[in-house]
Amino acid sequence: MTIDANGLDFKVINELIRREEEIVINNCLGQRFIADGMKGKRIAVYGTPGNALGAYLDGAEISVYGNAQDAVGDTMNDGKIIVHGSVGDACGYAMRGGEIYVEGSAGYRAGIHMKAYKDKLPVMVIGGSCGSFLGEYQAGGLIIVLGRNTEEPVVSNFCGTGMHGGKIFLCTQELCFRLPEQVNANEATAEDKEEIREYIENYCKYFDVSFEEAFNKKFYVLTPDSKNPYKQLYCQN
Repeated sequence: MTIDANGLDFKVINELIRREEEIVINNCLGQRFIADGMKGKRIAVYGTPGNALGAYLDGAEISVYGNAQDAVGDTMNDGKIIVHGSVGDACGYAMRGGEIYVEGSAGYRAGIHMKAYKDKLPVMVIGGSCGSFLGEYQAGGLIIVLGRNTEEPVVSNFCGTGMHGGKIFLCTQELCFRLPEQVNANEATAEDKEEIREYIENYCKYFDVSFEEAFNKKFYVLTPDSKNPYKQLYCQN
């Protein structure tokens, strides 16, 4: 099915999506909540979807040929979101499963409250750079930032604030930004990098990027040093 989104609101678009398994959406311009909670669908979006694209996604695959706005994959449970462009703030908010791939960059608070759930492992790969507070309050899952095609630092300040689970992988020659005291940062070993190989391979396949160019670089891995990162702020012992 092909949907011309020009002049349609999200309720009409989502009702049309529910009728078919393969959907192409043309002329998308800011409609929010597209494909929220859906599974068993393959959706191609041409244009710029609005906030909360694929929120609560439960197994569908969404490909966006353009940029996307805030809260892509909000609380998603399963499936894939592939953005051939950049995304706004809070991408992957509270996601607990599934995978998000962004060819370009992400705004502030990407991966905030990301958490693993039972046997699910949420994964987000950002090809460019990220704004401040990447992985804020992260409780599980993997965040990978490749730093491609950007002159900006791979991430801005306060990366991992309140982090108490999961891992953040940053492709950078040096850590030239502020990190909270509760975050450990170490150069990734070969064993560490094997943990993210599959996801970088996927990124390179989706966006026609050389795997060697993306993978054979220096990465740092960030992990929390406490399951209670703010304990010292509120307790004397």
